Amino acid sequence: MGVDAARGIALIGLMVIHILPSWNPETGDASLAWILFSGNSAALFALLAGVGLGLGTGGVSVHRGRRMTADRVGLLVRAMLIGLVGLTVSSVMPAEDPPAAGILVYYAAFFLLAVPFLHLGARALFLWAAGFALFSQPLMQLLWNRLPGTTSYNPTFHELATEPLGILSHLLVTGVYPALPYMAYVLAGLAVGRLDLRSKTVQRTLLVVGALLAAGAKAVSHLLLYGAGGYDRLLLSVGMDEELLWRWLVWGPEFRPEGTAWWLVITTRHTNTPFAIAFALGVGLATLGACLLIARRIPGPLGPLATMGAMTFTLYTAHLLALAAEVHYDEPFLWFLIHLVVAATFALAWCRVFGQGPLERCVSVSVRTTRRLVAGPSTSAVGTRTVDAPPDRRTSTGEPGI
Repeated sequence: MGVDAARGIALIGLMVIHILPSWNPETGDASLAWILFSGNSAALFALLAGVGLGLGTGGVSVHRGRRMTADRVGLLVRAMLIGLVGLTVSSVMPAEDPPAAGILVYYAAFFLLAVPFLHLGARALFLWAAGFALFSQPLMQLLWNRLPGTTSYNPTFHELATEPLGILSHLLVTGVYPALPYMAYVLAGLAVGRLDLRSKTVQRTLLVVGALLAAGAKAVSHLLLYGAGGYDRLLLSVGMDEELLWRWLVWGPEFRPEGTAWWLVITTRHTNTPFAIAFALGVGLATLGACLLIARRIPGPLGPLATMGAMTFTLYTAHLLALAAEVHYDEPFLWFLIHLVVAATFALAWCRVFGQGPLERCVSVSVRTTRRLVAGPSTSAVGTRTVDAPPDRRTSTGEPGI
């Protein structure tokens, strides 16, 4: 329940970012919605996808042999199906100035890149996550101007056919949720999924370590910017002034300045710097730890959140399709409430009657069938509940989120 409740929070956070205003029109300052959820919701989604992968591949007892091979092939099938849905949704969205950047196609890329890491234990996965957090942004800066571009904000079937290399660079480096830095969240989540999440000690550790990581990233970034001269160095970079630098620190860079690496110390959302990743990862770990602890003591209040979190694939897809109508701009607060109430009502009603969400069931059946074909019937009843057993009628914490 705690994992699914955290997914529900991530889903609501993305709804907030897609619909509610990002700034105060009178002051120009970032809105509370932007401060709380921008970047953090997507990072939490990716982290929980990794947790689901960890649980679904054995948890603390990592699958080996044919079962791990079956897990890898099953993840390939999952990535393909999610990618197809994502491309379909992108094809429905407006091509110019779309109301949201869908994460589904990026998710497919995350899962494809996660396949080689499924057999690793928690310690190795945390080290790999740290490596992606530290080195992905410098690598992206080297590749940025050397990669082909794409004409679409949200990748579609047409761009996939006509601009395959552009779509590849978009998903890995230049897009809104580039896979290179986001693998830090996925692999950290996979490592967390290797821990005993039923342990109260582990739950407390996630909460404390997450809070310390987020606070530490903010504190060190502030010290480097304002105590070690980083702010002044950035101000001296070509084309920079105080107004532009203020916008940088609130909304993120409009360009990557040459001749200085000081911008890598900022924690602005979606910049994917090491400090920004550390902050968002810390927020995600603390959120997960808090949800696990609350579910342990007073699970009742988390019920609706967990039910929504158990079918984020269905609800997120429906949310994007509803945004494609572009009727929410004039009354954002009203439309946010409509999206939230409809999502919660549908999730509770569907779960009570059918259990697993409709898109989740389609993907789950396909993946389980693939796993059985690869692993053989003799392994179908061995190991954790989430691999081949029927899904729980309320939640599905063994599924990788979306």
